[in-house]
Amino acid sequence: MAKYKWGILGPGRIAGKFAEGLKVVPDAIPYAAGSRDKSRAEEFAKNYGFEKAYGSYRELAEDPNVDIIYVATPHTFHEEASLLCLENGKAVICEKPFAVNARQAERMIECAKKNNVFLMEAMWTRFLPAICKARELIASGAIGNVRLICSDFGFMAGVNPEHRLFAPALGGGSLIDVGVYNLSMVSMIFGKLPDYVQSTMTIGSTGVDEECSVLLKYDEGQSALLYSAIRLVTPHEANIIGENGRIEIPSYWCAKNLKLISGEETQEFSLPFDATGYQFEAMEVMRCLDEGIKESPLMPLDESLAIIKVMDKIRKDNKLRYPCDEN
Repeated sequence: MAKYKWGILGPGRIAGKFAEGLKVVPDAIPYAAGSRDKSRAEEFAKNYGFEKAYGSYRELAEDPNVDIIYVATPHTFHEEASLLCLENGKAVICEKPFAVNARQAERMIECAKKNNVFLMEAMWTRFLPAICKARELIASGAIGNVRLICSDFGFMAGVNPEHRLFAPALGGGSLIDVGVYNLSMVSMIFGKLPDYVQSTMTIGSTGVDEECSVLLKYDEGQSALLYSAIRLVTPHEANIIGENGRIEIPSYWCAKNLKLISGEETQEFSLPFDATGYQFEAMEVMRCLDEGIKESPLMPLDESLAIIKVMDKIRKDNKLRYPCDEN
């Protein structure tokens, strides 16, 4: 594997977790951090061992030594930041959700293809060892044909109109912040768009969804029941139910364990990992670059776009719009 110099665009809390993950990736070089506030970039670089700090995103994107950039801005800036990096020939891994709406995602994908540059959504859950094991078990027929998926991700946050979770201008709400984990899990397993989507939302005082319930149905009979929240704590479980058994994944979005249940038999799998777990998506990017491919077969661009289209429909059905939807 070649050595790759990494840049971090948007040095916040999640970027810190990603940087911690990079430390255990062979041949990953923490090279440069970029922020609109140079002091933040300098502090981040010092804390995580990056060589350079830039006071603008453009300086980072234009550094000829940077090979890959991890975009970790608030949701509504994903498109702008990714386009800047792609247009400067940088491979990009963009934090979930890939974009706020389908039009943004389409422009990002078009730009990547135009510039012949790698692009991937940073859905870190998909690359965790426990989730890879779940895919392996399903593919082996361990639970038969999957018929139902139940998944939830809810937590309690204090209402703050200026915080990104509660600000429409920053793409706030439960659906695109954590509900995307549910939708990505279902998409990974069923491998296609649902044929029928029904949903309800509880819109809070700041104008974003504080709770979201989703029912997905498929013409071949499969279904999914999904729930997300930013004002209610839920178990954070995924249950994948097939004709011959089921897979239970506690804390599925950061999974380290799972159970395979078939009849009266239960097998437990423990798949812990070092560091933060964000290293696996970084390793996938580097693997793809080594192989000369421009998107990951495990998190392809068409799938990221399809997931966003489902979120667009859910928001439209519940009359939830963001200011950036006008663009």
